[in-house]
Amino acid sequence: MQQESSSRVADAVGDVSARVRQVIGEVGCSQREFARRIVMDPSKLSRSLGGSRRFTVAELARIADAGDVDAAWLLGSGAGAGARSGPRRGNGDAGGNAASAAPEGGRPLQIVRETVRLIAESGFHAVRVSDIAEACETSTAAIHYHFPGRAELLEAAIRWCMDEDTARRAARTAEARDAADELRQLIDLQIPSSPQQRRQWLVWLDLWAEAARSTAVGQLHVDYYRQWRTTVADVIRRGITQGVFREVDPEFAALHLTALIDGLAAQALATAPAPDRLGARPGTEPQADGAETMRTALLAHVETELAAKPAP
Repeated sequence: MQQESSSRVADAVGDVSARVRQVIGEVGCSQREFARRIVMDPSKLSRSLGGSRRFTVAELARIADAGDVDAAWLLGSGAGAGARSGPRRGNGDAGGNAASAAPEGGRPLQIVRETVRLIAESGFHAVRVSDIAEACETSTAAIHYHFPGRAELLEAAIRWCMDEDTARRAARTAEARDAADELRQLIDLQIPSSPQQRRQWLVWLDLWAEAARSTAVGQLHVDYYRQWRTTVADVIRRGITQGVFREVDPEFAALHLTALIDGLAAQALATAPAPDRLGARPGTEPQADGAETMRTALLAHVETELAAKPAP
């Protein structure tokens, strides 16, 4: 297979797609889960497998990492009849930089996790590829092998945060007693009281600024917020049916509540104690005043604007 100048791989007869399907089958997970592991839009993966879109070189590098196969085999230039029996990468990194141990979840996810951490600490434009490479204990060549540019890294960071947020919401609300309890659980997940929650909010604030300047990032931002508001609207709609919420317009109520969450979270983060905004200073805990004020205000909003009033 030939690599095109656009960094998309020609696949006229479907050989590359067939090998990727083989890798997914050998890994033993769903197509959506595989997309999450390689930090790729599931719809792009589906279109590439179906032949209406070509894989990029970087995407195939991440697929090779997740499937523990040689990227050359995916391209049809390596020996071996099967994904697991085909040539392995062996050195763990591009550019001959041997890795002593494979990072948890694979190199692409490690790169994205460290990118998110560094964005939270310093802001996206202050983070250099060399910083990410140092955090991952690898080379800058390995970073570019999986994510050729900052745009790809930013998109991957957004997608990873979206997936993590969605997974936490599903786990947290699985055993909610009713819609009112489910909404309280969703609100609690948005309170920047723990280091992890604060880190994610700091990343979101940085990404909002990027979304205003970038069409690609802006579309991801729109898609995520559409999903988030739909989740909240569905909970409110169920609450109305259950009688725990009053008759309101679920979509407008969700828009109002999510906007209030965003504004209060920004204020809570802006008043965080310096210099450590992530609450990781040894021997101390982050101040919870802003977070607790946010929680109190949000629960008060739910009580006054949504909660069903008891019958007189």
